[in-house]
Formats: sequence, C-alpha cells, structure tokens
Amino acid sequence: MSTTARLQRMNHGSQFRAYGLHGNEAAAQIDPFLGVDHAWMSGSTFPPHPHAGFSAVSYLFLDSETGIDNRDSLGSRSRILSGGLHWTAAGRGVVHEEVPAETSKTVHMLQIFVNLARERQSATPFALSLAPQDVPVVQLPGAKVRVPLGGYGKARSPLSPPTEVNLLDILLEDGAELIVPVAASHNAFVMPIHGTVTVDGQRFDNAGLGLPVFPALEEPRTVTLQARQGSAKAVLFSGLPLRQPVHWQGSMALSSPEALAAAVASYQRGEFGTLSSL
Repeated sequence: MSTTARLQRMNHGSQFRAYGLHGNEAAAQIDPFLGVDHAWMSGSTFPPHPHAGFSAVSYLFLDSETGIDNRDSLGSRSRILSGGLHWTAAGRGVVHEEVPAETSKTVHMLQIFVNLARERQSATPFALSLAPQDVPVVQLPGAKVRVPLGGYGKARSPLSPPTEVNLLDILLEDGAELIVPVAASHNAFVMPIHGTVTVDGQRFDNAGLGLPVFPALEEPRTVTLQARQGSAKAVLFSGLPLRQPVHWQGSMALSSPEALAAAVASYQRGEFGTLSSL
C-alpha cells in the first residue's frame, strides 16, 4: 500500500526550476532521504553555501545538455558529466558550489539530500564521484535500469556511501513492465521524470504534483512500474530509515538543536573552509 507525497514547485529566477519534496513532513515519509528536487538549471543559481549533517548528491540525467562544474572547501574540483553522480558527505561542515559547465545550455538533474546517521554528522567531510561509464546498466525486455546507487538484481553501484540507499534510473518502452524488489524495513518512493508511469496500478506523470511513497514493511515487497501510454522514465529511491530528529537552519540539518547551533557557530568562525577560485 502506498501513500502520495505532495511535490512543490520551486523557481529561482529564470535559470532554475524544479519539482521537489521538502520539509519535515516529506522527510519523515522518505527517510533516510531529507529531500529531492527534479531540476533544470541553465545558469549560476546558488552562491557558495554551507552544508552540515547530511549528504548533498547530484545526479545528472543522460539527456542533460551540459555538465556541472563542482567545487568545495575540501579542495575538490570536478565536472559532473551527463549520466554521472557526485556525493558530498558534509559531516561536520563544508562549503559547496555547483554551476552549469556551459551557461547557454540546460542541466537536467536530481538534487538529493540524504541524511547521515547521528554518529556520522560530526565526521570529516568527503566526496565521492561516479563517472557515467561506470554506472551499471541492466538491460531487460522493454526496460533499461541504470544503477548509480545501491543495486538491482546482480548489478551494484561501485560507490560505498555513508548512508546506504538505492537510486534506480528506469526507462520503460511503451507497454513495458518492470518489477522492482524493495528490501524489508526500507522506505521507497518513485519520481516520474517523463511520460506517464503506472505504479502499482496508479498513474503518475511529471506534470502532476504527487508521487507514490511506500512506507517500510517488516517483510520484503515489490513495486511494479508500467508504461501504458507511451515510453516513460522514472526514478525509484529506497533506503533504511534512520528514524532520528531533523533540525534545519538554511542548508544545514542536524539531529539536535545543540548540534545545529554548534554547526552554525563553526561556519561563522570560518571552520568550514573556503572555496578556491575556478
């Protein structure tokens, strides 16, 4: 049995638009994820900003017109290519910035916030990257599944992030069906990307403002995706909920008010570091 989570539209000027899940209610539904945006970005939108207490993950779809230039106060500088993924585990604090590699083109992406277990929130920050050609791909009759995080069947992502989650980028041909197993005790949700996808008998599309969420069960389950009205693309997320409090301030999220106040003070003292020039 699924519930429906409400998506929010978000725009930042003319260069960024998104549909996303945000807020404490959504975070409780999709734990260990804190939020996710299905976004289009065509210019420098967000200035350098701090993160602490969780992981910021960027995944670019294969149809993204350009990549993202990524940099952080750890000294990491990289270009996330179409089909690639970058995971920044902020831990006790990092300053981060991402901008389109070519401002005349549009980045098509997911921006994902994944919570860190309480004991990891004070850890040293680090980054993980996955190149497009290293993403495992499962080809099935009428369906293709990219596995940037977690696993599907015998395919497993080469990344070992601090919070174990699954992210499956699923393309269905017209009339195709895919059955996806979800582990016991895992929350799961499906985000339509293009076309209309039927999820366990309910229709969803990227023009709507809702998506199906599957609360954790004690036993394993399956989720059935079908493309009944032309080809469709969707992303299935799943993970073991952390079931811990979340206290936000701007782009920082910690498990207690005291930890959040300490992170804010640390940032204000300059202890998150600074960005080097591109």
